[in-house]
Amino acid sequence: MPAPSSSPSLVLNAVRAVELPSQPLGVVESITLLQALSAVPDPRKARGRRHSLQSILFLAVGAVLAGARSYAAIAQWASHAEAPVTVCRASPHAATFARVLAAVQVTVLQQVLTGWVLGRRAGAQRTQVGAAHPRAERMVLAFDGKTLRGARTCDGGQAKLVAVFDHTHGLVLAQAEVAGGDELAAFIPVLDILPDLRDVVITADALHCQRAHAAYLHSRGAHYLFTVKGNQPGLRRALAQLPWAQAPGLIERQQSHGRAESRSIKVIDLDGAPEADRFPHGARAIKVIRRRRCGKAHRSVETVYALTSLGHRDADPRLLAAWVRSHWTIENRLHWVRDVTEGEDHSSVRTGNGPQVMAALRNTAINIIRLRGGTNIAAAHRHFSYTPADVLDALTAA
Repeated sequence: MPAPSSSPSLVLNAVRAVELPSQPLGVVESITLLQALSAVPDPRKARGRRHSLQSILFLAVGAVLAGARSYAAIAQWASHAEAPVTVCRASPHAATFARVLAAVQVTVLQQVLTGWVLGRRAGAQRTQVGAAHPRAERMVLAFDGKTLRGARTCDGGQAKLVAVFDHTHGLVLAQAEVAGGDELAAFIPVLDILPDLRDVVITADALHCQRAHAAYLHSRGAHYLFTVKGNQPGLRRALAQLPWAQAPGLIERQQSHGRAESRSIKVIDLDGAPEADRFPHGARAIKVIRRRRCGKAHRSVETVYALTSLGHRDADPRLLAAWVRSHWTIENRLHWVRDVTEGEDHSSVRTGNGPQVMAALRNTAINIIRLRGGTNIAAAHRHFSYTPADVLDALTAA
C-alpha cells in the first residue's frame, strides 16, 4: 500500500502549510503545477509503493531547478532539501527516481505540462499593460528539432525531440519524440498537443515548408511563416522571379560586438498572382537580404525567401522580418541552454523514457525561471542551488 506520508493530499497540505512571501497569486491558487502533476498516471503497481508519483515528479522538478543533471543528483538534492520541499519522510533513492522516471508515460506528462504552461502564459499575458503591438497580442511559435547526443532509441538510433517555443515569452509549450528520425512526421503530432491554434503563427525552417503542413495549419485556423530553400526548388525559383525591384522596402541596421549588420526587407502580396497557386494558402512572399561585416576583412551577403499565409492586414513587413529573425531564438534560448547550461548532451540518462522525461523537466525549469522574470538561466540555477528554500517558493508560485 502507498505510504500515507507521500499521498497527494498530504503533499498539498505540506505546501499550503508553508508561510510564503506575498506572490501575485495566493498559495492555494499558485500550486497549479503540483495539481497538474497529479493527473499523470503512475506506471507502478500499488503494492510496495512508498512514494507517490506526484511526490517524485515534484522533487525531480525542484532538483532540476537547482541544477541537478542525473538521477543520482536528483536523489542527493532531495535528501538534503528543506522538509516542506521533500513532502515525504524518507526521500526516494536514486534507483527509485531512475526506475519511475524511465517508466512515466511521456505523452501524458507532456500534455499535463503543456496545459500548465499555457495557463500560466495566459495569466502572464493578462498582467501585461499597454501591449498594443501586434507582436505582443498574437502568439508566435517556433517549431524545431534537437538531437539528444547521448541518448539512444530502442533500435539503437540517436534520440531526437521536436519542440514548440513561444517567441515572445521564451516558453516551451510542447515537445515530442521524433519517431524513426523523421522530423517531418513529428510536425502534426506535436502541434496536436496544443488545444487551440486559432490565429497562432507557426514559424519553421525550410524543412517544414510542406504543402501538408500548410493545409494542416489552415484547418486549425493557424497561420504559417516558412523559409523557402532548395528543398522546394520550383517554389524558390518562382519567388526569386517576382518583381522585387518594384516592391517598396525598408532597411534595418544593427551594430554590436564588432559586427555590423543590415537587413533589406521587401514583401509582395500574392493575391491573384500565379505564384499563389504553387503553395496552399500562400498570401505574401518575403525577401530578406542580410549583409554582415565582421572587422575589416570578412563580409557576407545572404538572401532569404519566405512565404506566409498572413495577409497585409495581419502583419506589416517589419513585423514579418522580425518573426523570420526571431525564429532562431529557439536555438540560443532553448537548445543552447539545454545543451550547455544544463548539460543535456552529456547526460548519463540514456535509456527508456528517461531522456524525454528529463528534457521535459528541464523545459519546465526553464519555464518556471522565465515566468518569474528571470533572464539568465545559469544564474537562476546557481541561485536555487545556493538557497534550496527558494525552490519551494518557485514551485508553489508555479
